[in-house]
Amino acid sequence: MVTIYDIAKRASVSPMTVSRVINHTGNTRESTRKKVEKAIKELGYVPNAAARSLTSNQSNNLALLLPDISNPFFSKIARGAEDEAAKKGYRLLLSNTDESREKEVHYIDSVLSARVDGVLLAPTCDHSIKQIERLTAHKIPVVLIDRTIAAFNGDYVIGDSYIGSRRLMEHLISLGHERVAFINGPLSISTSRERKRGYCETLKLNELPVYDHYISEVDYNSESVADIIERLYALPKMKRPTAIFAANNLIAINTIRALKDMNLQVPEDVSIVCFDEVEPVVYFDPFFTVAAQPAQEFGRIGIQFLIEHVQQKMTTEARKVVLQPNIHIRKSTRVIKRSK
Repeated sequence: MVTIYDIAKRASVSPMTVSRVINHTGNTRESTRKKVEKAIKELGYVPNAAARSLTSNQSNNLALLLPDISNPFFSKIARGAEDEAAKKGYRLLLSNTDESREKEVHYIDSVLSARVDGVLLAPTCDHSIKQIERLTAHKIPVVLIDRTIAAFNGDYVIGDSYIGSRRLMEHLISLGHERVAFINGPLSISTSRERKRGYCETLKLNELPVYDHYISEVDYNSESVADIIERLYALPKMKRPTAIFAANNLIAINTIRALKDMNLQVPEDVSIVCFDEVEPVVYFDPFFTVAAQPAQEFGRIGIQFLIEHVQQKMTTEARKVVLQPNIHIRKSTRVIKRSK
């Protein structure tokens, strides 16, 4: 096995100089650094991460906990986070909590036993604050992404769910829709609360009623939307919604499936809008009218903040980044006649 002594001999430098180059510590002349890097490449040297973590008290491992990696929104967050971590010399360990508090606890247990330097977390719900407190008690920094918690006093990177909801609802109302159903996620999640607030306030500002029976709540990754659709379209025809606002992309997909089972077409029979992009089928244009969030930026900025904490370069005040969505108007909505 190649050692730093072999590298030092090949590059005609001291083992200490090799160590500084490998660990990016101290001041090394550019010509010397290039000689060492050339020797490393020629000898095929691979640094011993475990040994480095013992001497530096850092593992260069970061954890990313996401609610549903099958959702294109979260997979893009992971891509942005992974790219940024790799650029800065860190490895990213990805865990999928499946929107489950129990799985989240399990993965936090793993983080606490695995010498992880910091955690980038999209919490499953407000109760995740207990797991965050466990991490901070062990001096493991935490940055939140996509979702925040009122009791959390730290850095977070989220999207503007309220403004996105306002703009989606304004679009539907501009097309003549006055009866808009809202299929939301759990209100124990900050994004759900903000999207509901945007939905309700936009109706009120346009002097339209807020009907409780038009508002439903499901898990974000739930497939149990069919019962909601069946209930909504069992209403008398003049009381059925003409549009549906799905709180995320997976809810939107399951809504279309349920509508299709009832022989209802989008947008001919009902218009649909949703949060977050739905990956288009190959050779077909994007279909959904969406509030698209810059998912990769969530991950990139979140990792930047986290590494600054790990390297103790963080600011004294918590940083709160709120990224704005872009509204993409596509084929899932249409103009209808306003009711008299």
